[in-house]
Amino acid sequence: MEHRIVGPGPYRATRLWNETVELFRARMPLRKHRCRFKSYEHCFTAAEAVDWLHELLRCSQNFGPEVTRKQTVQLLKKFLKNHVIEDIKGKWGQEDFEDNRHLYRFPPSSPLKPYPKKPPYQKDVIKFPEWNDPPPGTSQENIPVRPVVMNSEMWYKRHSIAIGEVPACRLVHRRQLTEAHVEEIWKSMTLSYLQKILGLDSLEEVLDIKLVNSKFIIHNVYSVSKQGVVILDDKSKELPHWVLSAMKCLANWPNCSDLKQPMYLGFEKDVFKTIADYYGHLKEPLLTFHLFDAFVSVLGLLQKEKMAVEAFQICCLLLPPENRRKLQLLMRMMARICLNKEMPPLCDGFGTRTLMVQTFSRCILCSKDEVDLDELLAARLVTFLMDNYQEILKVPLALQTSIEERVAHLRRVQFQKSYPEVYRERFPTPESEALLFPEKPKPKPQLLMWALKKPFQPFQRTRSFRM
Repeated sequence: MEHRIVGPGPYRATRLWNETVELFRARMPLRKHRCRFKSYEHCFTAAEAVDWLHELLRCSQNFGPEVTRKQTVQLLKKFLKNHVIEDIKGKWGQEDFEDNRHLYRFPPSSPLKPYPKKPPYQKDVIKFPEWNDPPPGTSQENIPVRPVVMNSEMWYKRHSIAIGEVPACRLVHRRQLTEAHVEEIWKSMTLSYLQKILGLDSLEEVLDIKLVNSKFIIHNVYSVSKQGVVILDDKSKELPHWVLSAMKCLANWPNCSDLKQPMYLGFEKDVFKTIADYYGHLKEPLLTFHLFDAFVSVLGLLQKEKMAVEAFQICCLLLPPENRRKLQLLMRMMARICLNKEMPPLCDGFGTRTLMVQTFSRCILCSKDEVDLDELLAARLVTFLMDNYQEILKVPLALQTSIEERVAHLRRVQFQKSYPEVYRERFPTPESEALLFPEKPKPKPQLLMWALKKPFQPFQRTRSFRM
């Protein structure tokens, strides 16, 4: 059973669905089964399908070994709903799939999912400010001109310009590097970095760049605490106090310093349920509906861990600050709970790590539209986040340095154009430095006495000597 790696790019969820369906139809073992005194050829039981598909998903690098049997059953329910399979009597759609001995078969043809058609987005190229560009809404043609009374002096000026003696004057507008320009630079360079890491020609089918807010990026970079957690300006968007206290309680278990109420047997389970209920009732996942395709596309880079971490860093910068803060606090709590050996079991049926993934994956990532592999993709992403959250939720230093250098360069150019004399004084060129500080003549090296002597020459006989 081979499941090829589906790399980053548009419609990755749909490509994974079609790949899984094709493998399931081509490789699932079919045999003869008997049910109620009647034999059926080329079919399989529900339990056999769960066993085979579960092993396929766990061995696939697209999903990973964290896939549970319950998730496999949920996927087979979607297979039945979309007529990838049907029961032995040809029923599908409204029937429910359960992990039992019920017989199923493949229909003669299984339609693959078509790729969604998105409205074409116009590629917005961010143009850096040019100093000679006129402000918006003005042009040379619309400049009001007063009528000029022609006299001998005016006639001479016009005649001189016409024959090329005097260059014609042109109105030059100097534009300032405003905060809006700086925000556009942050947005443009951030998206360019993401596009380069994903190896895509365009981000249009992965991300609607018109919905990317440059203010979010700048806030997530600079408005952070010493621990790297985002600080919100609007306190009304903070986590409720009782949720934050519950998260601190489990993250620091059993040392709960601010816990005043008495504890009882199973207290930690109730606290965990309180946190899970709050995050489960969010109107939108923390990674937002808009960024779903971008994060799913990055999942195709998990085989290259360093590139995947860099791509996730940039995608997380695009989040609204309140979402990024909630994600940071949640991931820190999940990681601490999983590493805490003193934490009692929070669920009888799952291990702590599996419970964390299954509980919070959907509130972290899901699609606004029904996508059939949402649960598997979200579990894969949350697992990677738990293992690398400290790096992923950091600000990418290389990107920040590059943008800051770009902005500083543009400010220097603006200052140079506006105040050339002052600029020459503050930032001298190599030519001006040479005039101010002429090079001193280098002293000649002293000659040593032994260098004046001729080298030793061996004695040579001449012809006159022999005679």
